[in-house]
This record gives sequence, structure tokens and C-alpha cells, in this order.
Amino acid sequence: MLYPIGIQDFESLRTGGYLYIDKTALIYKLQSEGKYYFLSRPRRFGKSLLISTMEAYFLGKKELFKGLASEQLEQNWTVYPVLHLDLNTAEYRKENDLSEELNRNLLRWESVYGKGEGEVSPSQRFAGVIERACNQTGQKVVILIDEYDKPLLNSIGNPELQDCYRSQMKAFYSVMKTQDRYIKFGFITGVTRFSKVSIFSDLNNFTDISMDPRYVEICGITEQELHDNLDAEVEELAIANDLTKEECYAQLKEYYDGYHFRQNSVGIYNPFSLLNTLSSKVFSDYWFETGTPTFLVQLLKKSNYNLNELVESEVTTSTLSDIGNMDRNPISVIYQSGYLTIKGYDKRFKQYRLGFPNREVEEGFTQYLSKSFTKMDSVSAFDIKNFVLELEAGKVESFMRRMESLFADNDYRVQGNQELYFQNVLYVFFKLLGFYVEVERPTSDGRMDLIVKTDDYIYIFEFKLDKSADEALQQIEDKGYAQPYAADPRRLYKIGVNFSSERRCIGEWKIVEKPLTIDH
Repeated sequence: MLYPIGIQDFESLRTGGYLYIDKTALIYKLQSEGKYYFLSRPRRFGKSLLISTMEAYFLGKKELFKGLASEQLEQNWTVYPVLHLDLNTAEYRKENDLSEELNRNLLRWESVYGKGEGEVSPSQRFAGVIERACNQTGQKVVILIDEYDKPLLNSIGNPELQDCYRSQMKAFYSVMKTQDRYIKFGFITGVTRFSKVSIFSDLNNFTDISMDPRYVEICGITEQELHDNLDAEVEELAIANDLTKEECYAQLKEYYDGYHFRQNSVGIYNPFSLLNTLSSKVFSDYWFETGTPTFLVQLLKKSNYNLNELVESEVTTSTLSDIGNMDRNPISVIYQSGYLTIKGYDKRFKQYRLGFPNREVEEGFTQYLSKSFTKMDSVSAFDIKNFVLELEAGKVESFMRRMESLFADNDYRVQGNQELYFQNVLYVFFKLLGFYVEVERPTSDGRMDLIVKTDDYIYIFEFKLDKSADEALQQIEDKGYAQPYAADPRRLYKIGVNFSSERRCIGEWKIVEKPLTIDH
């Protein structure tokens, strides 16, 4: 099996004999039922290959579609002029980067269709190319724009540069509305949806299919597609990892499935990680390792976001689809970037519950947060293994001393809201522990109350700021956190911890063991 890892050109994929999961029926449906579309999907989810497939389709390259659904669906195979703009090829760090990229593509199109007199600005030249392409070929134009938002994403943190790019994009894309009579089909992809770009204001005739139930499968791989196309390869992966085929399917699902782009929709596998795993026969964090979420973490810090709310907040459709207020609420851009996905839906109040899509994303994102919210350069740097082993052995005093050292190493980062800082560091810390032992929250009111379970022990933690360890222990009693474990044979410890804002670290802790039950 030849896996199309890193191959985004449909013609190369088909002529090279690579695996292709057939999405052409959906392309046929799009072009036959509408004219302008927008699709948002995370990076490395197959958007560029989808655009390339559309390009081959509208260029009438019937031979590339042999054996695919569109071979039977399409009867005409008309050749249309196609203007394909890929904005994923530049860095967009300087003011002229976008204009230079547009100019490069305009020169390429003008070499085919010519340039009109008086056409100076990118928008004027774009309008001229569209009109001439239609008049010269006798067919309306197909416009395909891939990763339209790359300039905006790369300029997050630089408002002046972003405003400059936004202005250029507004003028350029608005041409598609003025030249509508010359256009057959338009399709735009990106990671995010920016409300202030003319694609979504001036071009109100674009249909956003990002959450359309008819097109949730247009990028990525479904469970059914995995079984239908790659069952033998999964069996080979199972053998290489000493798993049964059923265990291998379950592990693939845990690590790479779980993306939902609509409530109650089929889960989607991340194609990049899935294909890399099948190719290398090794389970790893392929998608996460190709692009760290630096700008997302910057947004979380800038907005003073409580990390406890990452997988607890409920949001509306408008929040998910518009990142115009990301400085105040970064959840929308985190969702659209693929680090969160839809986990549930409240039909009555029309609110979505978000969560991590799979283990690869959850573990990778948590590890990255650990480097950003603490002094730890990596998970191994603060040796999560020792924390886990101490909990499993009941060495709670050693665990707390190690934890005290962790905060002592990180006090230099405490700025602004100290309570939020402590909460966020604890969130990351216990999230990392949760990949090896059972960690749960007994309450949902935002406090960092935690219960950690191992095979032999139960630990109930309560954390306070500028109070006392005794008050923390008293809350465990008042809230009855230990009651559900009254009959549990495991040894139970109650740990009250107080943080000192003056010392900017753990001030004190106290440990109380549940009294042993004596049978008479």
C-alpha cells in the first residue's frame, strides 16, 4: 500500500498509485447544487487535496477519476478555466508578503489570459483575469482558494500587520462578487472564519459547509472508510504492535478518531496521523508534532483564561463559527484549529459542549501547556514518572514535597491573577497525571478540588489561596467528598493544601488518613 503522506496533488496521487479515499461524489454534489462554498477544517486534514481534486475535476481530466464515484455521476466533463490560489506557501511576517504572493499568482494567470490596460492593483488585475478567462475560453471561471486565512493566522499578535492583510484581502476577494456573471464555481478553505473579512460580509452568497451534516465526511476518514479501505493494513499494524485486530482498531480510535464537525455526526479520524501510523507501524503524535499551538497558548494567557473551562464551557453556533473576539474568548479559534471538538449538544438551548477529540491531541496539548504555564521544558524535565510512582506506592509526603519543589521552580512566572495562575498550573499538572492514574473533579464550580485514584489508594485534594491547610481539610469534610468511598477497601488520604501569594508557592499542607474500620 502506498500512503499519500504529504501528497496534496490529486494527479500525482492517482498516477502514482497511492491510496485515495473517494470523496468525488461530494464534489459532484457541491457543483451540481450550488455555486459558492466555504469549508473550515484543521490543518493537515485534506483541504489542499480536496482543492486539487476539484481542480482536476473542473479541468475535465476524466482519466484521473477512473473507478471513482464521479466517473459515473459526471456525463459532460466540461473543461473550465481554473484559477487556483494557494496561500499556504508564504510566511506572512512582513507587510509586503501578501501582496507579493498575490502578484506571483496574478502573473501566472496573466501569462495565460493576458493583462488589460490600466489594471494596476491586485483587485483590478484579478477582475480582468476572470473576465478574459471567461471570454477567451467560452466557459465560466472556477475559483479555488486554499488556506485563505494563513496571512491572518500568522499575524496573530501583530494587530497592525493583521489589519493590513485584512484590508488587502477585502479588496481582492470582493472581486468575486462584482465578477459573478463570469464565475461558474467558487470554493474557499481555511482553518478559521474571520468575521471582518469580506468573504463573509460582502460575499454573503457563500455557503459555509463547515458544520453542514451533508459534508461532514468531505475531509478526513470515517470509521467505515477505515474498515472498507484499510482493514488488511490495520491487521499488519496489529501484528507489528502485538495486538489483536480488534485491540488495534480500538487503539487507533482512542488516539486519532473523535473529530465531530456537527452535533450527533459521525466521528472523523485525523487522516495525517492515521496514515502515518499505518505506514510506520508506530503509534505516535504525528499531527501534533507538525505544528505547535504557540499562538493559541498566547491567546489563552492574554485572555487570562481558566484552563479548567477548556472542556467544560458550553458555546453557541455563533461562538464556534466566528473568531472575531478571540482576544476575549479564545475557545472558538482553539476549536476551529482542531484542538477541541464537539462532544455534545443541548438541543433546548442550542449550546455545544466541547472536548479534546482524541488522546493524541489531549496529551500533546497538555504537554505543550506544561511548557508554557510552568518552568518545565518537557514532561521528562519534571519527571512525571516519579509523581505517579509515589502515588501508586502511597508515599504521599514524598509526593507533596516534590510538588512543593515544582511550584518553587515556577514562582518567577506568577504575574497578575495569582489564583488563576495556581489553578492553571494545577490543571496542567493533574491532567498529565491523568494519563497514568485516574483523576477526576468532584465539583464543577471552578475550584481545583481533585480526587486521584490508584489501585491501592484514593487521594482527595483541596486547594486554598492565602487561607490554611486546616480550612482546606474542613471543606473536604463539609462537602462530603470522602463519603462515596466509605466502603472502598483502598486506603484514603485527605490532603489540604494552601498556596501563599506572598511566597508565590505552596505555603503548607496537611494530610489526614481515613481511620481504619475495625470489625468486631
